[in-house]
Amino acid sequence: MKKLILITILILAAILRFNELNTLPALNADEAAIGYNAYSLLQTGKDEHGNPWPISFQSFNDYKPSLFFYIVLPFVKLLGLSELAVRIPGAALGVATVLLVWLLAKELFPQQKKFSIFKPERPSFAYFQFSISEIAALLLAISPWHIHFSRGGWEVNVATFFITLGIWLFLKGLKNNKFLVLSVLSLIASLYTYHAARVVVPLLMLGLLLIYRKALWTNRSKLILPILIGGLLIIPLVRDLTGEKGISRASGVSIFADQGVIERINEQRGEHGNINSIPALILHNKIVNYSLDFLNNWGEHFWGEFLFLSGDEIQRNRVPETGLLYIFQLPLVIIGLLSIARSTAGWGIILWWLIVTPAAAALTFQSPHALRAHNMVIPLTIISSFGLLGILDWLSRLKFKFLRASCYLLLVVIISWEFSRYLHQYYIHMVKEYPSSSQYGVKELVTYVKENYDNYPKFAITDKYDQPYILFLFYLKYPPEKFQGNHALTPRDKFGFSTVRDFDKFHFEEINNWDEIIGKYTRALIIGTDKEIPDNANIIHKIYFPNGKAAFKIVAN
Repeated sequence: MKKLILITILILAAILRFNELNTLPALNADEAAIGYNAYSLLQTGKDEHGNPWPISFQSFNDYKPSLFFYIVLPFVKLLGLSELAVRIPGAALGVATVLLVWLLAKELFPQQKKFSIFKPERPSFAYFQFSISEIAALLLAISPWHIHFSRGGWEVNVATFFITLGIWLFLKGLKNNKFLVLSVLSLIASLYTYHAARVVVPLLMLGLLLIYRKALWTNRSKLILPILIGGLLIIPLVRDLTGEKGISRASGVSIFADQGVIERINEQRGEHGNINSIPALILHNKIVNYSLDFLNNWGEHFWGEFLFLSGDEIQRNRVPETGLLYIFQLPLVIIGLLSIARSTAGWGIILWWLIVTPAAAALTFQSPHALRAHNMVIPLTIISSFGLLGILDWLSRLKFKFLRASCYLLLVVIISWEFSRYLHQYYIHMVKEYPSSSQYGVKELVTYVKENYDNYPKFAITDKYDQPYILFLFYLKYPPEKFQGNHALTPRDKFGFSTVRDFDKFHFEEINNWDEIIGKYTRALIIGTDKEIPDNANIIHKIYFPNGKAAFKIVAN
């Protein structure tokens, strides 16, 4: 019966991650970059910029880690360059992570307390029985945080899979040493998948070494092979990170690139009578202020509004009026933590995981950040499950059957209502309230441009909606060999990103002065947003967002 419960949970997880996967949400620029670069490798053995089989993909000069590109590559080979080819691997690994959470909980808590939904008087009848494993798998299967980033070409979702797999294999390796090599391979794989893992995984490995030091010391001779393999595999990554690629990425998004901290130091020192006095220098400096900035960012990831009410500020990373976790999980987390405080056996790595996960996001100026702190969802889900199991266990001891049944029913209603509301917000409201964040309308725009390609010598297109050139390359299936040698990346902007302004007949630039644009292009199609193009222009076509508002106005000049 337990297998049937697990299979049912996995089927539910698959439905939630694969339903309308090719259309909801619309493909964004980062996904298009993954797909097109995989397509480029298949066609030419080089990425879009002509780099052969890279460890980090230059892309928008953000140097994306490479492993997910290579995972997507066979799907592009089999399915062609399409949304499904980019998204199926992430959705599949999202479902696999649900299975891993079940396995991880079983490994951490082998003597699990079990809860029976009902138990007939005659023992010959089967009855449903839940433990923390099944509850954790179910909560992750329906988790807003996990579903959101499983339904797209998000490298972070794949990194979470590898991290969870690596920790489970490590725990297995304490009993059977051959799993330790596999654990190291999985954790190293996460480093090649997503930037944040490069901060979180070393901290997790440190925690594993400290928490399980006695068992590891007993089998220390068996650690030589995993250490050697891990050391060899990490060398290319270290070389990559210590070069221009690593430095450029860090310089764009880290808190150390925030000049506001320096300005604050100067302001604080200026409030002293002598700006060079010892108190001014000791109390107001980079070490103190950046440390406070980091701790503030770290703490914000545990803030209730972020976790349970509003989620990320970045629209692409959120669902309207919905937290990353369900509101009903708030008391579950509290009860779970209180229960853990009474007996911490088996919980060391889960608590350490929860503590260190926000570190990567806290080192950036965008905080709290649902994407960079994504694998927080695993320890929070397991803790929530422990809390729910405690509630169910308490309810099972109520003497009055009617009261017990009523409480069970209320619990089911609350969970079902929140789950249904999340699906409603995701499928109905997200696409209408945040249409530009997922770049709705670009696919339709490319189709229109293809149909009119031979009629105009030039197409001037706004880049208001984030890296449109890569979406054009993706939907046009533009030949990579033509693109590689005939484009240039712009200098990096203040966030460290570059773009391509021109290729083929296409020019991409935000429209700030309509009269200037009209004078600059003749016999061209000019494509801009609703605000960029005045209503009295020669508009020949409009493309609309799902909410009915104009995404693009197309002008023949």
